[in-house]
Parts: sequence; C-alpha cells; structure tokens
Amino acid sequence: MNPGWNLGNTLDAVQNEGDWNNPKVTADTFDDVKAAGFKGVRLPVTWAYHFTSQSPSWTVDAAWLQRVSDVVDIITSKGFYTIVNVHHDSWVWADVTASGANLTAIEERFYRLWYQIGTKLACKGSQVAFEPINEPRGTTAEHGAELNKLNTIFLQAISDAGGFNAKRVVTLVGAGEDSIKTSQWFKRPDAKFTNPYAIQYHYYSPYDFIFSAWGKTVWGSDADKAALDADFAAIRNNFTDIPLIIGEYDASPVATETAARWRYFDFLIRTAAKYNTATVLWDNGADHLNRATHQWRDQTALDILTNAAAKKTNSLPDSTTDGSATTQLSSAYVYHKAGDAVADAAVPYLFNGNTLSSIKNSKTGAALAKGTDYSTSASGITITSAFLKTVLTSATATGSIANLTLTFSSGALTTLNILQYATPVLGSTTAKLPAASADLPIPVTWKGQNRPATVRALKSDGGILIDDWTTYLGPLQAGRLTYGGNWDWDANNVILKAAVLDAVRSAGKDTTFTIEFYPRVPGNAVNFTLTV
Repeated sequence: MNPGWNLGNTLDAVQNEGDWNNPKVTADTFDDVKAAGFKGVRLPVTWAYHFTSQSPSWTVDAAWLQRVSDVVDIITSKGFYTIVNVHHDSWVWADVTASGANLTAIEERFYRLWYQIGTKLACKGSQVAFEPINEPRGTTAEHGAELNKLNTIFLQAISDAGGFNAKRVVTLVGAGEDSIKTSQWFKRPDAKFTNPYAIQYHYYSPYDFIFSAWGKTVWGSDADKAALDADFAAIRNNFTDIPLIIGEYDASPVATETAARWRYFDFLIRTAAKYNTATVLWDNGADHLNRATHQWRDQTALDILTNAAAKKTNSLPDSTTDGSATTQLSSAYVYHKAGDAVADAAVPYLFNGNTLSSIKNSKTGAALAKGTDYSTSASGITITSAFLKTVLTSATATGSIANLTLTFSSGALTTLNILQYATPVLGSTTAKLPAASADLPIPVTWKGQNRPATVRALKSDGGILIDDWTTYLGPLQAGRLTYGGNWDWDANNVILKAAVLDAVRSAGKDTTFTIEFYPRVPGNAVNFTLTV
C-alpha cells in the first residue's frame, strides 16, 4: 500500500456519492493517482443511508453494493491495492459510546452489513483488503472491549461469507483509530481466524499545526520532531510483530504554511518507514487532487512525499520553527514588499547532503545562470538583485510573479515562489455586532498571498476573547483564533464565524480582530473592530 491515497468525501459522503462537492468516481482519477506514485487506495464507504430493510435482515441496497464493487474493480484494474471500509456509520448507528446505545442491535447490524459486503466482494483477489469501521468512538476500557468484539464479529461475518475472505488481509482497529487508545485496549483476534492482519491507526498531530489552531503556523523544531517520532515508536513498541498502517494523515495546503508543510511530510514519511509503518494520505478532494481538473494543488508536497517513501533524500526550504519568534521566515518564497528597493534575496535551504543542479523559471522555461542570477553556499541560495529586477519592476502588480523550479542531485524538485506583497485592504474596518448569530464576511482586497495567516481577537479591556490561556504561548500565537471554527476566507472576504460573534456578544465588549497575513512580519496586518 505504501504510499497510499484516500478517495475521501466520495463514497463516504452523507448521504450519497457526489453530495460532498466531489464528482462521482471515474477511472481517470486513478490514472492521476498512479502517475503521482501512489501504490494503494483506501476506499471509505458510508453504508448507513443504503439499507432497504431493518432488523433482523438489515439488507443493503443491491445497487449500492454493486457500485462499491464496480469502484473496487476500477481501482484494482489500475494495479492498486485497496482497503474497503465502513466509514461514517461509526457516528450514525455504530456509536458504542452513545447514551443508551443498544450494543446487541449494533452487533447484529454490524454482522449483517459485513456479511453482505463480504458476499459481494468474496471473489475479489488479494489486492482487496477490508477495514471493519472508521474511527469508532471509544473513551474507556469498556468501549475498547466492545470494539474488540466488533473486530471479531467482522472477522466472523466475512469468513461466513465465503470465497477468498478467510485469507483476505484485514486492518483491525482500536478506539478512534487512535494510537494511544489502540495500544491500551486492542486485543489480538482469536487464533481460529486465519486472516493476515495489520493494525490501522490515524495520525493528525500536532493538532494545533495540522488544523491551524491558535496561530500555530510553524513546525519542525527538534521538539516537534521528537514528539512525532515518540508517537510512532510507542505504538510500534507495543505491537512489535504486527504490521502497522497509518490509514489517514494530512497537512492541508489550505490550512498550513508551505515550507513547514513540506518539512512535515518529509519527516512523517521517513519516520513511518523507520518504524516499518505504511502510510495513506487523506484527500477530501479539496486538499490535494482536484479531480475535475486532474491537477495536484501542491505538486511539491506530493513529490516530497513520494521521494521520501522511495528513501530518496529531499532538499527542503528552511523555515521558522521557534514558537517564541516574532516573525516567520519561509524559504518557499522570496517575499518582496511593493515599493521597497530590489536587493539580493538570501534563501536559507536544508540541502541534506544534496547539491543544487539547476534553477528554472517555470513561467518562461528559461534556466537561471549560476553566478549571475543566483549563487549557493553551505547554508542556502541567494537570488541576485540582477535577476529579481527582471521580474520585479515599478509596474509589477502584487501577487505571484514567478515560480522557480529547483532541481537537486537527489530527491524532489521544489519550487521557490517570487511574490510581491502589500498589506491587504478591508472594505470596512468597523461594524456593529449583528443581532442575529451568523457568519460575518468582511470584504477584502488581497495584495499578495491571498489568504490570512491567522486572526487575533482582543477585547477593549485588553483581554483575549477566546482561549485566554494562549497568553502563555509565543508572540505568534497569543490571542489567536482557530481556523475553520472561528475564521475562514474566500476569494473576496475574510469571514468571522458565528461562534466568534457569539463570543463577542457574551463578553459584552468591543473586540478588535487583527487579521495577519503572510509573510508574518510587523505591519502586514489589518484591524477590524466589532462594537457592541
């Protein structure tokens, strides 16, 4: 399977394929995935909305079973291994932690579902594996014991379904598909079952970096790396003789800073290999492969991932890793402030034993001349003012000006984006707090990298609006809100979410939101005040 890719938010959509802004599955999607270098596909499937009868038969719609079977055939015809699962059912009807949960009914339905899946896919070959249920909820030893029971019921059901199923590879799960809870409560299956099995767990850590929480836009310190290594080592040391697979992980280009994301992918893949663990990238259709246009949204991240999986050494842009820093460096960009004089740009780089072979201007196809357009040292690359003046003139608008492709003696090609910026302008800088609870779009004219980095919220008395404990974090994080739940953006607006407006209403104080942009340097921010 390694490296693997998830067909996320598609057959697992609620309620039907195509309902979550992804097109229905077509064969050419897997041509894109194959060309990218992936070897396996995890196929999440939600079954909850496709039952045609209730207890005791719990019959699954034949057309839906056939659709899943057809997609499996498409995937395997492209040469992939695949894992078929039961996905969002874990929070619809199979939640063993729910108040008043009828465990007997869950077990009955679970058996019937997997018996029917097993029957339909009984004659699929050894390329097809099964996973009993995605991220089943569980917080106690009792929950863990029930999930071990569901693993057993799953194995019995597919065995009873016949065909190749008694020999089929399966990936068994623990509570939440969380490595810590799995280590605590997972029990090996009964020896009567002959299926080769792995343990699957998911990894989205550290939470604050992966989900852009509390202004955490940096990653890659020695402490960050040690924490990830320790997480992988802990579960491997608990299951020394069982194959392990990380069925989901991600650092989204939507939510994370570019250089930090690239370094995260490289380190995660290498550390997983160190502990003999396979990996499957989560892709919800908005993060990585644009299935409609057949374009990868971050080709460099993809190349870093696949080269790391192939044990090739990647050279990587340097970036700020110190949480106590007051500014954030990123060598994925040459940031030039509009109106400033054009000077040589020093770009720190982690060559990791490689040498820089060439730099090419992706827009023109022209190669840069070493010595004239750029130079290198042990610590990085310098793009000369002579070259920069050819792309940055008094008439140059803000935004991405040129993309340079860097080729090294080994590993992934990386890109260096030359970007001119100015501080974005808001359509208004103050507003009265609306009476109704709803998201509040604030019109913005972008002037560079068209997204916020983070948002800080301070009340008129100087207090932090949400999560006042962040005052103990570094200057880049104190008082910052969490992306997604508290703020968002689109092509024309920065958006304050309804939950934030509710917090202002509850506080009863005027609140100033400082919207910070990339690069995170003093002055590249604007204020917006909500008055009560």
